[in-house]
Amino acid sequence: MAGVKERKIGIIMNGVTGRMGTNQHLMRSIVAIIQQGGVKISETETIMPDPVLVGRNEVKLKKLSEMSGVKKISTDLDAVLKDKGYEIYFDAQSTDRRAKDVKKAIAAGKHVYCEKPVALSSAEAMELQALADKAGLKSGVVQDKLWLPGFLKLKMLIDNGFFGKIHSVKGDFGYWVFEGDIAPCQRPSWNYRKEDGGGMILDMFPHWRYVLDNLFGEVKSVSCIGATHIPERKDENGKKYKCTADDAAYAIFELEGGVIAQFFSSWCTRVRRDDLLTIQVDGRDGSAMVGLRNCLVQPKFSTPKPVWNPEEEQKIDFFGGWQEVPDNVAYDNAFKIQWELFLRHVVLNEPFRWTLREGAKGIQLAEVACQSWKERRLIEIPEI
Repeated sequence: MAGVKERKIGIIMNGVTGRMGTNQHLMRSIVAIIQQGGVKISETETIMPDPVLVGRNEVKLKKLSEMSGVKKISTDLDAVLKDKGYEIYFDAQSTDRRAKDVKKAIAAGKHVYCEKPVALSSAEAMELQALADKAGLKSGVVQDKLWLPGFLKLKMLIDNGFFGKIHSVKGDFGYWVFEGDIAPCQRPSWNYRKEDGGGMILDMFPHWRYVLDNLFGEVKSVSCIGATHIPERKDENGKKYKCTADDAAYAIFELEGGVIAQFFSSWCTRVRRDDLLTIQVDGRDGSAMVGLRNCLVQPKFSTPKPVWNPEEEQKIDFFGGWQEVPDNVAYDNAFKIQWELFLRHVVLNEPFRWTLREGAKGIQLAEVACQSWKERRLIEIPEI
């Protein structure tokens, strides 16, 4: 770009050979930012990512390099961490490997941005935050759903008072993950082994924490029951293995301000709803049904007046009485948006609230939910 100065920033991208790391973080975020000419910070200056791809499998790294156009690859994380040309360490490895390498990165003086869960326990996640704070380093945790089109439309409705006082939130998430018999499993087998960091609660409750905290109010307590509905699956090589992790969870959350939220999360359900994740928000003045990209609303003045009568055919079309919130703006990739915010945070010191501490809060909710399941009771969330 003629006349525009590029402020290059080196990024170590560890573990991006996996599906999420490749598609969302590398191709649709960092490569997309490079292709658009960087992150614009003024009429004459941009932030330009300079990534190196790191992993354990050189064959996969070379293939990913060819696909992405990122030339620099390495299987030696320790050597790359010593390179002062890289300011940011990003981690998209499996959960059980993440905390150890994040600690290495902090010790090497790198700002840290990583996928969630950031560790296997909230205590370990808070230790990472303390280490980063002591070293004077910036941190960030991926909380992508906040920038999905459906959730941005929901945030707009909340900010403009559409709902009046919100009283309840209902989340329904999941789909059928095949066991490997009539069709290959579409998720990695480690997701269903507790000893490898798998489990629905550990996987998805960190998401529910930041969605609830940021949109509706801080989570104050939780009552949860988990389950392992499918006891046995086949792995990537067609070998049977025992499922030791929960594949479904049913939870009720009490939020600040009196809002009640319930989330059903399952890898063992067949979808008959608008999207893989839907959230219904009910308020005195209106309701909304939100998916990943769409948002439907029904205000109070157009709410039908049903009467319960099982002896007669229901004449109200309950689906037809909702109006779609239009796409009045262009929506970018949610992961890319947060990457750009973090790059601006590192380079320009702009505010960025989604730190390792926020990641720890997500893990904490998973821990307390598991405790609730074990003890069969409602549990308040401690301050963190």
